[in-house]
Amino acid sequence: MGLVEGLTEFLPISSTGHLVLLGSLLGFDDERAKVFDIAIQSGAIFAVVLVFWQKISQTVLALPRSRLAQEFTLHVVIAFLPAAVFGLLLGHWVKDHLFTPQVVASTFVLGGLIILWAEKRSSPNAKDHHPNDDVRILNVDSMTRKDAFKVGLVQCLAMIPGTSRSGATIIGGMFLGLSRKAATEFSFYLAIPTLLAAGGYSLFKARHLLSVADAPLFLTGLIVSFLSAWVCVKWLLRYVGTHSFVPFAYYRIAFGVFIWVSVSSGLLSWGTA
Repeated sequence: MGLVEGLTEFLPISSTGHLVLLGSLLGFDDERAKVFDIAIQSGAIFAVVLVFWQKISQTVLALPRSRLAQEFTLHVVIAFLPAAVFGLLLGHWVKDHLFTPQVVASTFVLGGLIILWAEKRSSPNAKDHHPNDDVRILNVDSMTRKDAFKVGLVQCLAMIPGTSRSGATIIGGMFLGLSRKAATEFSFYLAIPTLLAAGGYSLFKARHLLSVADAPLFLTGLIVSFLSAWVCVKWLLRYVGTHSFVPFAYYRIAFGVFIWVSVSSGLLSWGTA
């Protein structure tokens, strides 16, 4: 579970969707497992902190005197707030009603189609490409507060399992005028408060379900997700410089169709999560 979390958290293929399905296959899908799924995201976040440590540390040290550092931090906070509000209001309902293989399959396919649309739209050779579609923001420091808020609203879609938080923020950012590189980097930075808050809140709310005996289980998931996410983040930063997200779109569609076929035919018992 930790390996899957680390490898999928920052790719536009939905870590939650993969964890829901894997947990269902393994029979690890009770309330404690749902807490585990969210908690081990913190391991992946530590990987982001490590990769971007220079930018993060410089920003923190410059906060008292640098307007640029203050604006960047404010943008991350602004983008984080919509997910925090909607998470508190709807998080419990989402867990109770949407964490199913059927929902994951649907959002996998729909998300794949949206990625294909976004990539076709951003292509200079696309029939519907116009000059005003061109990228406005080449790096995260060029974003405005309005841009940050819009990305934060798009991130709320990731509450639906299978949508992909990184996919929503990266592809959503591209629709909003961010370059692929800027959208990817801002998605990483935004993940830090979002996933740490989600993990901490989940652990606090479910503290009655956990005991000291669960520590090795959670620690193993955190360490493995950290190591696999560190490899994945470094690879993805190189990948986005010269490649599109089209392969991930086809993967999403194929995997979503496979889930639907397996559930409908009884080929595999995915169960409920």
